[in-house]
Amino acid sequence: MVDLLVWTTAFASLTNLANPPNAPLLAAEVAEAIETAAEAPLVLSGVLISLIVVYLAAKLVGELCIRVNLPPVLGELTAGVIVGISALNLLIFPDGQQGFHSLILDLLQVTAGLESQSVQSVAGSISEVISVLSELGVIILLFEIGLESDLKELIRVGPQAAIVAVVGVAVPFALGTTGLITIFGVAVVPAIFAGAALTATSIGITAKVLAEIGQLSSKEGQIIIGAAVLDDILGIIILAVVASLAKTGEIRISNILYLIVSASVFLIGTILVGRLLSPYFVALVEGMQTRGQLLLASLIFAFTLAYIGAAIHLEAILGAFAAGLVLAETEKRKELEEQIAPIADMLVPIFFVVVGAKTDVSVLNPINPANREGLIIALFLVVVAVLGKLVTGATISGEESVNRWAIGIGMIPRGEVGLVFAGVGAATGILSNSLNAAIIVMVILTTFLAPPLLRIVFQLASDSENSENLESLPKSE
Repeated sequence: MVDLLVWTTAFASLTNLANPPNAPLLAAEVAEAIETAAEAPLVLSGVLISLIVVYLAAKLVGELCIRVNLPPVLGELTAGVIVGISALNLLIFPDGQQGFHSLILDLLQVTAGLESQSVQSVAGSISEVISVLSELGVIILLFEIGLESDLKELIRVGPQAAIVAVVGVAVPFALGTTGLITIFGVAVVPAIFAGAALTATSIGITAKVLAEIGQLSSKEGQIIIGAAVLDDILGIIILAVVASLAKTGEIRISNILYLIVSASVFLIGTILVGRLLSPYFVALVEGMQTRGQLLLASLIFAFTLAYIGAAIHLEAILGAFAAGLVLAETEKRKELEEQIAPIADMLVPIFFVVVGAKTDVSVLNPINPANREGLIIALFLVVVAVLGKLVTGATISGEESVNRWAIGIGMIPRGEVGLVFAGVGAATGILSNSLNAAIIVMVILTTFLAPPLLRIVFQLASDSENSENLESLPKSE
């Protein structure tokens, strides 16, 4: 079908060329259209092979992790590192670089006739498709997390989640920026940028772990999710501020106010309006007779809010999460959870594998002299990144039964959010190679440390509770 559409476009271009008065077209444009038509099946083949690699790696390493009592999401991240740019180099992420190499491209050259002059464009197209599928995966994940969350509980723990989020942003930012300036002599603007990279929390990774260990709906889980959502909003605002500072040397108050107002109006307005309109949504779905009416209507709603979130310069995942929260309040919640699960099983692993695949762990190699300065700074950043989030657990008051360690650890992973900061910093040229490498190392270690630690603290708390319950039982004489 793709071939037919592309060849039709090429034919139309030739027709236009033959009829200059109607639509003149240069011969170069016709040649480009024909070349695109020829590359389409190669791109499809590359995407299919990439998905085979993603699913196979995710399942194999995920199964190994779950057998040694580690979260499967850690397996998916590790699988990504194995098949990505750090090891086997199977998945294709050229990012505009010339001279890159991938075994999938080699396979396409041998089996599908990929020509050397087309390697760059085909690789770029494959990379784009896999990246889009990855983004769809995290959107579906946050939609599913919203469905499994309790809006009333989130509202109840809202003040505590807000305190956790603010402390989790302010402490690592202040410690990181001050330490880089005073201890390592980093210039003010790069130090601010690196300090900002310490603030964000990867809601996707933490939420997946909480769901896997059955703690998503717990009090701790709801505080972590609420704080992580607020963290994401604060992270977007901070990123906009530091990016503006890096480019212009000044901070625009208007941009900050716009982001704060748009984020507040979007989230609160979506939830309030959604709750008012949800009965009409249910009635509409029940009146439909076609197959998949609930699932498709829900995805339309989720994708619409995700689009709005992206369009107003927030994040698509916030819109998807809000859509899940709204639909979780309807009587269709359980049915929708069952229907969305297979789609999540298909798309979500792509996101985590791609996060791992794009992570270059070669910056951890101390043998390379170029890495040593970055590793020393990275050690400092990792300590600040961990301690800066652990202290958030101590901010919880009036809740004796809450696992404060779990809340602090749940806020630790930076994941793809931290990589965005590093990428923007590298693109603006504000970060030195060593500082950029240090941020990447911090992201890698916090992303991989948090999932097993989160499982451990919940398990220890469960064991302690069981032990206390046993001790409280009356002893038989």
